[in-house]
Amino acid sequence: MNETLRKEYPYLYETHLHTSQASACARSTGAEMARACKEYGYTGIFVTDHNWGGNTIIDDRLDWEEWVDQFCLGYEQAKAEGDRIGLDVFFGYEAGYDGTEFLLYGIDKAWMKKHPELHFATAREQYALVHEAEGLVMHAHPFREESYIPKVRLFPEWVDGVEGINAAHHRYSGVGRDKREFDKSAIAYAHKYHFPMSAGSDIHSTALFGGGVAFRRRLGSARDYVQAILQNEDRVLTDGKVWYDKDGNVIG
Repeated sequence: MNETLRKEYPYLYETHLHTSQASACARSTGAEMARACKEYGYTGIFVTDHNWGGNTIIDDRLDWEEWVDQFCLGYEQAKAEGDRIGLDVFFGYEAGYDGTEFLLYGIDKAWMKKHPELHFATAREQYALVHEAEGLVMHAHPFREESYIPKVRLFPEWVDGVEGINAAHHRYSGVGRDKREFDKSAIAYAHKYHFPMSAGSDIHSTALFGGGVAFRRRLGSARDYVQAILQNEDRVLTDGKVWYDKDGNVIG
C-alpha cells in the first residue's frame, strides 16, 4: 500500500462488489462484505450484483417488483451494516448481455421498479434509461476473455466510461496467462474514445483484493460518484498493490 498516495487520496471506494444474496458466484453476504471492507480501510463500497442477464440467483419467474425486492437484499443488508459501523454503502448493479457486462451507478431500487422494460432492454435502450435518471454506465472489464464470454464486444456509443483496472485480473494472473493484458487493452480503449476510467476489485467474498478508486474528498452519494467520474475529477486507481493516475499511468 502506497502510504503517500493514501494520504493524498484518503477516501477509497470499492466500485465492483458482489453479494451471495443475489450473485450466484458470490460467497459472502452483504453484511459480511461490509464488515470486511470497513476493516480493510475502505471509505465506501458499491454493491453491484449480477442482474438477470448475468450470474444471478434470483428466480426469473418472479413478478418484476418481487424480483427487484429480492435482488436488492444484498445491498440493503450491506447498507444496514454499513450504517452501523461507519461505512458508506451505495447501490449499483452489473448488467449482462451475453457475457458483455456494464456497471450501472446513480440509479436505485425505486427506479428499477418503475422500469420493468429494463428486463428486455438492449444496451442502447439501457443507456438511454440510465441517462434519463442521470446515472452512469461503465463498461466492466471490456477485454476479459473467459469461457462465459463468447467474444469481446465494445459499445462505445452506449457507455460513459471504462473499468480500466479490474483487480481480479491482477490477482488471478498465472503462468502462461497474464490477465493484466485485459486492463492494458481497456486503458488503450479508454484513451481512444477519451473515456473516464474507474477501478474495482470484482470481489465475490471477504478475501479482498484492495482495488478501487480513491478521491481527495469523501463522496456524499452515488450521484456524487457519477458526477465525479463524468467530470473526470482528480482521483487515483488501484488494483490493491499498484497505483495509477486517472489516465491509467503507474504512479506508485
